[in-house]
Amino acid sequence: MSKLLYEVRDRVARITINRPEAMNAMDADVYAELSKAWIDVRDNPDVWVAIITGAGEKAFTAGADLKSLIPQKHGKADFWLTQKNMILNRGLEVWKPVIAAVNGYCLAGGMTLLFATDIRIAAEHAVFEISEVKRGILAGNGGTQRALRQLPYAIAMEMLLLGRRLAAHEALSYGLVNKVVPLGDLMPTAEEYARRLCENGPLALRASKELAIRSQSLPLEQGLRLEESFQEFLRGTEDAKEGPRAFAEKRKPVFKAE
Repeated sequence: MSKLLYEVRDRVARITINRPEAMNAMDADVYAELSKAWIDVRDNPDVWVAIITGAGEKAFTAGADLKSLIPQKHGKADFWLTQKNMILNRGLEVWKPVIAAVNGYCLAGGMTLLFATDIRIAAEHAVFEISEVKRGILAGNGGTQRALRQLPYAIAMEMLLLGRRLAAHEALSYGLVNKVVPLGDLMPTAEEYARRLCENGPLALRASKELAIRSQSLPLEQGLRLEESFQEFLRGTEDAKEGPRAFAEKRKPVFKAE
């Protein structure tokens, strides 16, 4: 049985970490398959939006499978293999919207994966924890870099330094997730978000996401200049012509990412 399920349908890529017996912990095989999946999301013209979730009802993912990953030995030269098995939270640039459907425990590497997504739906029983320090390691793959950008300082530091756990309603109150729903409504809600995203101009969505993320490390004047450059590029696309035309004709636009 595959440890990762990947399906593209109706312009939406659905990624499911498929190790429910191990709380969907990610071993080397899962990371390798995730890398392939994220690259396809990035490169496949038939994909406009992606949804990531975990199999079963207990866990989104408990993070890295430490029993299989910590004993691995790496040569010193591997330190410079920065693009090997690149994944979303390690720095792979995917400008298409990514939705997380959190169906239970979101721990350690699950949190760093969550931080790299754009819209997050959580089941009512979901819990969130950055627990690496309890194991003598740190929250890699972006955990230490994104926590303070996405959570209040004191809460982020409690999670990073103490391994504080958040219940779903707390995650919602701190803005870590967009919505909390009953488990039975989790995937339908994620699918509805994906459908709504697919109704918008796909190139405009990608431009908006990239600009918003790059703005975090750019001075305002440079961000404004970059924004105007992107706007000028979008004005020359077929989608930018279709949008106003559909509005004038009082119909839904038919975007083609062209």
